[in-house]
Formats: sequence, structure tokens, C-alpha cells
Amino acid sequence: MKHRRGFNPLGRRSSHRKALHRSMVTALFKYERIKTTKAKASEIRRTAEKMITRAREDSVHNRRIIAKKISEKAVLAKLFTDIAPRFLTRPGGYTRILKLGQRYGDASEMVLLELVERTEKEKKKSKKEAKEEVKEEVKEEAKPKAEEKAEEKAKEKAKPKAEPKAKAEPKAEPKEEAKPKAKEEPKEEAKPKAKAELPSEA
Repeated sequence: MKHRRGFNPLGRRSSHRKALHRSMVTALFKYERIKTTKAKASEIRRTAEKMITRAREDSVHNRRIIAKKISEKAVLAKLFTDIAPRFLTRPGGYTRILKLGQRYGDASEMVLLELVERTEKEKKKSKKEAKEEVKEEVKEEAKPKAEEKAEEKAKEKAKPKAEPKAKAEPKAEPKEEAKPKAKEEPKEEAKPKAKAELPSEA
């Protein structure tokens, strides 16, 4: 029977329960939204809202008290410099619980516990967009180098160039004229030898 109990022990011993509160409150301030069960969310909500109320007044004393439960320095700094200033004009109710339905397996009630005023984080960039950004950065880095080269070329052009000395051209040797070949005389045609006259028969 739950008589004269001001909190839900969540079926854990005190050391385990305190560790659970510390870790989940740290996650809530770090990511500004966590998914958990309804019983845990309703207990952690009380701890988180008390911390935000104290963090609205940034002092060494308040930082030391909250640092007992939040060990991450970055999350502690975010709570005092970013999260608490958003709720300066709000008298309370810094978080909300959104129901998600039952969990498959044990049918426990699942919820989203989040800060009322959240900062919208940038969407994850696709691989193509990331590649295009890298290409653009490479182009931007290459631009100043190209400009420097162009300036150097312009300076070189501005300098008066020394006239190159006229090189002594080697005299071209007169080519030997090709002598006309002697006309070949036509060979005398071999005359047919006269047939030897046969002696006439007497």
C-alpha cells in the first residue's frame, strides 16, 4: 500500500534511484527531449523543474548545489546560460509529457518528456549535400591562390623587359647545284649479221 509516501520509489533502492534521476535529468538538459516510461517521466519532471527554478538565478551557490546532481560541466553551463534564461518570465511548468502509447513487450506506457521551449536543431544533412559543401570549401580555398598567381603575372608583365640581343644568324651555305646528268646516247642497235652465202652448186 502506498501510504504516506511523497514520491514513487520506482522499485529501486535509494542509491539506484538517485543515480537514475541524475542520469535522466542530465540527458533531458543535454538533448532537451527524452523518451521514457510515464512513471519515470513524472518523477524526473519534478527534479528537472526544481533545477531550472534554481538556475534562473546564476550564482556560485546555486551552481554548486546543482553540480551535486549534474556532473557534466558542459550540461551544467548550458542549464545556467541557455535553458534557464528562456524561462525567466514563466512562473512554472517548464516541461511537458506527450503520450506515445504502450511499449511492445510489457505494455508499459511510453511518453516523451521535453522542455516547453526547445531550440530547433539543424536537420541531418544528406551525403550529397555534405559532399557539395566540401567541394565548395575546396573551391573557396583555391580562389585566393589563383588570385595571387594572377597578381604575380600582372607584376611580371608590368616590369620592363630587357630587349634580347639579336643572335648572329649562321650564314646559310649555298647548296651545290645539282649537275645535269649527261644525256645517255642511245646505244646502236645491233645490226643483223648478213647470212653467209652458201656456195652455189655447179
